[in-house]
Amino acid sequence: MTKGTKLLRNFSLAGFAVVTVLFVGSASLSGQVAGPNRPPDVPEEYVITPFGYFHPSCVLMLAEGDILLADGRVEHADSTVDASAPLCNYPHYTSTGAIVTADIKEMSGMDPTINGWLEYVSTTTSTSYGKISATWIVPPEPTGRHGQTLFFFPGFEDINDVISILQPVLQFGLSAGGGGNYWAVESWNCCINGVTWYSPLLDVSSGDTLIGTIAPTCEPGKDYCPTWNVVSKDKTTGKKTTLATTPADGQVWNWAFGAVSEDYGIVQCDDFPANSGLTFTVYLYDQNQDRIADPGWQGTSAPPGTTPKCTYGVTATETKETVKY
Repeated sequence: MTKGTKLLRNFSLAGFAVVTVLFVGSASLSGQVAGPNRPPDVPEEYVITPFGYFHPSCVLMLAEGDILLADGRVEHADSTVDASAPLCNYPHYTSTGAIVTADIKEMSGMDPTINGWLEYVSTTTSTSYGKISATWIVPPEPTGRHGQTLFFFPGFEDINDVISILQPVLQFGLSAGGGGNYWAVESWNCCINGVTWYSPLLDVSSGDTLIGTIAPTCEPGKDYCPTWNVVSKDKTTGKKTTLATTPADGQVWNWAFGAVSEDYGIVQCDDFPANSGLTFTVYLYDQNQDRIADPGWQGTSAPPGTTPKCTYGVTATETKETVKY
């Protein structure tokens, strides 16, 4: 078991008191509430994100061409900059319905875990990763319809200062970014300064080939780069959605995830995709942009006693990382 595997055992994200979720795109949040399977303590009007449940007033739209600055302000396409960052006056909830009120900075020294994570494959380094590129096939849609939301993705974190995660994400179901009973992709960065932001939602289809990439804007050879590009691309259609020059806020990406299954509102096994699992072909690079032949991936399966009881499990090789359901 790697250090990264151990740290994510409890599957909940360290929280913060004042949270703003930035919604990128043009879809309305009307009707995109948490769903009928939300925990009883979550208010009905709350919406779902990969990081738990949020009040809809804390889900704001970031227009195409605007740039989210590291301090939470927005620089618009016409070069004007907002005078202040938006604030949220509501708490958020984990996927199990626990209210989150602790400031994320107060969580230093505690095991940082991400609520909603079911299975994952991860690895760590003592320096920094320079890039990750993952390819996977959009699976069949689930045959079950119980208001579930599914997220699958690779990602980067800083194991020594877990305040953010970069992710190109495949999604089924409703989230704060939109969606429905179909597959879509978007690129995320959560949660610097208590703020989550992401790129426009892009619809994709079962059988499409996806490429998710997280790469620095800096030249190779540096352990730290202040801004990164997160790209979710549908290779089949040629379309993509990009979170460009998103800030690292001092973090070094030394914790890589080759495959993650994060799921909400699962009632029965057919709420998962109508196949046996999802395989990512993953290439991981060091800070010099040289591909790492064997990153030492380690898998963590769903905890014992997880219900419903489906065919959970993970497999990990040098380049093939699979989460099963």
